[in-house]
Amino acid sequence: MEDSEPLLAARPEERRRNGHCRWSTHTKESKMVEDFRRRLKYFFMNPCEKYRARGRKPWKLMLQILKIVIITVQLVSFGLSNEMMVTFKEENLMTFRHLFLKGYKDHRLGSYALYTKADVYDHMYYIINRYLNLPNLTVGNLAYERADGKYTPLSVCQEFYRNSSIDPGNETFHIDPRIDKDCFSIFPRQLLDNTSLASHVNFSLDFKSLLSVSMYLTLKTINLQTVRHHELPDCYDFHIVIMFDNRAHSGKIKVDVKNDVRIYECRNWNVEGTCKINWESLHPPLCRLLGPPTGLGPQLPALPVVEQHLCVKEFNIFFHAYFNKKVSWSDRMEFVNGWYILIIVSDTLTIAGSALKIGIQTKYLTNYDVCSILLGTATMLVWVGVIRYLGFFKKYNILILTLRKAFPNVIRFCCCAAMIYLGYCFCGWIVLGPYHDKFRTLDKVSECLFSLINGDDMYATFLNMRDKSYMVWLFSRLYLYSFISLFIYMVLSLFIALITDTYETIKHHQQDKVPVSQLQAFIAECRDQPESGRYQTDEEPASCCLSPCC
Repeated sequence: MEDSEPLLAARPEERRRNGHCRWSTHTKESKMVEDFRRRLKYFFMNPCEKYRARGRKPWKLMLQILKIVIITVQLVSFGLSNEMMVTFKEENLMTFRHLFLKGYKDHRLGSYALYTKADVYDHMYYIINRYLNLPNLTVGNLAYERADGKYTPLSVCQEFYRNSSIDPGNETFHIDPRIDKDCFSIFPRQLLDNTSLASHVNFSLDFKSLLSVSMYLTLKTINLQTVRHHELPDCYDFHIVIMFDNRAHSGKIKVDVKNDVRIYECRNWNVEGTCKINWESLHPPLCRLLGPPTGLGPQLPALPVVEQHLCVKEFNIFFHAYFNKKVSWSDRMEFVNGWYILIIVSDTLTIAGSALKIGIQTKYLTNYDVCSILLGTATMLVWVGVIRYLGFFKKYNILILTLRKAFPNVIRFCCCAAMIYLGYCFCGWIVLGPYHDKFRTLDKVSECLFSLINGDDMYATFLNMRDKSYMVWLFSRLYLYSFISLFIYMVLSLFIALITDTYETIKHHQQDKVPVSQLQAFIAECRDQPESGRYQTDEEPASCCLSPCC
């Protein structure tokens, strides 16, 4: 008994000591949970709230605004230059049609076509003579191309079936499907009339086996209108192809003019009142001007993207360790800020487009279309990114929340509706294509049906099928009425209902301030406001790796 009394006396003290240890551990864990909750709340704050919490200035926002201004100015400058280039090309193509196509009119309906042999020969000789006398005819700055001191000739090539014998009267034919090609060239200084030209080249066509006749010619000119906009004029090479298409052998030979352009810097130039500018020396300063806002653009949001990944991983470990719960996929996606990805994509496109623009201005590249796509897409994404900053205000944020929440349901709905839409596209193409211009190809069918969904051009679509056979006419009515009724009254209404329902849900949650996810419910338990001063710590404010599991 004496030996047991000290032991018994010591047990209450030991119990108190063990209880204090458990209480200390529990208090420490609660503090760490609350601290982690506070850090998460800071992570999801917008720049305005972070400024109130820690006085953190929104310098990224200032950089984005500066970048928007620079990219927009650059796009407008390139757009004006590109517009002049495209207009110059289109007007020259129209000029070539008037110069080389006999009797061509701007208001001509349908394709330019010939129907008699005499017309074909007459038009071919007409083109050759117009080309030979071009300097005396044109009002533009057109000239022949020279290579090694010699003029580039006009080439005439015909394609025809090899060893063909066709007799429609006796309903017999013998044809070799292999295609032969025969060409001859005419130099600009060969001033020949129609008769001497025909006897000189001994050119004849077998229209029964003829597939096409192509006439190739090259002309040079200078786009002088850019001088008024303080830009160096470009030299243009127009590679023109005039094709007489007889592949259908329907008695109608279609005539078309195609134009391929090469743009380059002129050799010797002088603009009165100016000195020759070394364009290559101007682009390093331009690169330095555009470099800071665009070159740093992809790097700045790349760091938060990496941080988001680390936060998702840490949040998953934290919840599993403290609450023995798994984080849902939707909660994980809340850490992913799509705006940063949008900024990275837009800045990457801006850098690529700016590099192409510099190459175009130095005349090393002529990819106007690629450059315009890159700069146009980048500018569009940059201006769309402005919605992010408007979303910091609750009255503007509802649009972003509705789009984000409705997007998965809309994609699933569109996948189902696309199956029905494609079925109507294939059906309309195979049945109505031979009788209706709007259903002649699959892309035209898709455009026509999409227009019908939006209520455009309905009467004209119905009207063009009136003069067809009764069976086709009846089918077209059933086809069009069923498509319009199904997509306008059902599919389109359901599509709008999906977005409206999401909007009402978001509006209800905003009014009642009800957390809609496990992550939001966890963060909502933190009552510390940005102005409370609880966020003034010496540690990295945006770091999420603060739990004992880190």
